[in-house]
Amino acid sequence: MKARISVFSVLMLLCANSAFAGWQYDGYRVNDGYYNDDGSRFVISLRGGLSMGNAKVKNKMGSLYTLYYINESNGDIISELGYINAGSPSTGYIPAGYGNLATLPVKENFKKTAFTAGASIGFTLPYHTQWRLEAGYDHIAESDYNEIPFLEGALGVSGGAIGDDTIDVASSGVKSTITTDVISAMAFYDFYKGNVKPLNQFIPYVGFGLGYAVSKTTLNLSDIYGDLSNDSDLRNYGTIDPVTGAIVFDNPTDKDKYPSSVNVAVIGALGFSYGIVESTYLDFSARFMYIPKVTWDLVNSDGSRHREWFAAENMIYTNFMLGLRFEF
Repeated sequence: MKARISVFSVLMLLCANSAFAGWQYDGYRVNDGYYNDDGSRFVISLRGGLSMGNAKVKNKMGSLYTLYYINESNGDIISELGYINAGSPSTGYIPAGYGNLATLPVKENFKKTAFTAGASIGFTLPYHTQWRLEAGYDHIAESDYNEIPFLEGALGVSGGAIGDDTIDVASSGVKSTITTDVISAMAFYDFYKGNVKPLNQFIPYVGFGLGYAVSKTTLNLSDIYGDLSNDSDLRNYGTIDPVTGAIVFDNPTDKDKYPSSVNVAVIGALGFSYGIVESTYLDFSARFMYIPKVTWDLVNSDGSRHREWFAAENMIYTNFMLGLRFEF
């Protein structure tokens, strides 16, 4: 009787272990009872870190001609509004000529940092578990781009006392912001051997994919040099200061009144993971996001008029991120 109970107990234990194995791993049974794990796993990842944005900023205001004056005695340059506010021609200034502000270079390019966070879901491929496919979302928080002066450099002029020549001028000031959201589809390759990721060792990986990027920008423009005040179209974006004569731009405070830039983003990734417990990995990565063009528009108070003012071309976000990845 005791022998029968012992045999029965062993059989029950073997059945319990088999059932547990079938519940714990993906795969299927074959005829001889062997359970095959194909290595596929469902993947969830969470990450956060620091984003560094770099882009070439270009003047996109369109044709905007303004008259400049030059002081015959010392060569100082002032705008037409500056000349009017100076009081009279007796100040020694004569017309230097008209110049198109659209040709004036931007003083500084875009080089900013911001916080970033993201999440992804996906799966590893059966029998090719080094490959992961993930759909992700990344948010790059608000960063600013503030420059006074915004434009600065040599401006070609004509029709004045100095003939066809250049003068050194500065123009306007900007206070602006940008946030970017990216929805992506990515493929990753983890460099390890076998069908199951090892624990307690570093596993390097590379990734590539495409994204749908939406960049939201705001722009506050100031006419601090008075060289914008004579443009009839720009007056539709603000009012004239009765004291200085410069345009006071009615920049909206409601961010939804500004248009967004929508782009297809090209994304690359380098990183490594480290298995800390079964199915849980620390993830260290650098993600590179290329966005062709982000624009900043001048907008009137009610959002009914837009005019492109400048653009950041060939924007590259480099996101350094730390996260957790779960594979089960």
